[in-house]
Amino acid sequence: MELVIGRVVKSHGIRGEVVVDVTTDAPDVRFAVGAVLTGLQGGQERILTVEAARPHQGRLLVKFAEVPDRTVADTLRGTKFFAPPREDEDDDDGFYDHELEGLRVIHEGEDIGEVIGVMHGPAGEILEVRLTAGKDALIPFVYAIVPEVDLEAGTCTITPPEGLLEL
Repeated sequence: MELVIGRVVKSHGIRGEVVVDVTTDAPDVRFAVGAVLTGLQGGQERILTVEAARPHQGRLLVKFAEVPDRTVADTLRGTKFFAPPREDEDDDDGFYDHELEGLRVIHEGEDIGEVIGVMHGPAGEILEVRLTAGKDALIPFVYAIVPEVDLEAGTCTITPPEGLLEL
């Protein structure tokens, strides 16, 4: 299985660097110099080789060998990078963001919405849920509130504390 490890937000400077919003917990491994990444944008696949990477304001500035200048870097905006799982990763240790996005949210046996995103904060992950009522809710991704995730069924069951869905 491949996993999303980052997304190009925009170009940076005139030398072909791009700002990457990282979604992996091992950016030093995934974006190491010499790493070959598969990028997908609008159905078009690109293979890119990391020439340099450095932290910048909570994101990474990445220079690819195949991107000589800002003009080419601008064409990468929105590109999602995928990588095969590392050999030392334990698949049963959690969920990837792309596995959670799109899950139907079940509360008291009813389908109440869909997971539209995952936020990573200092206190843990938060599911962004679009409720069928048309508004969005933020649900802490902790066992006490999200006791069951069934990837095969495409659902996650929640038991939120009173008032959480009314905020």
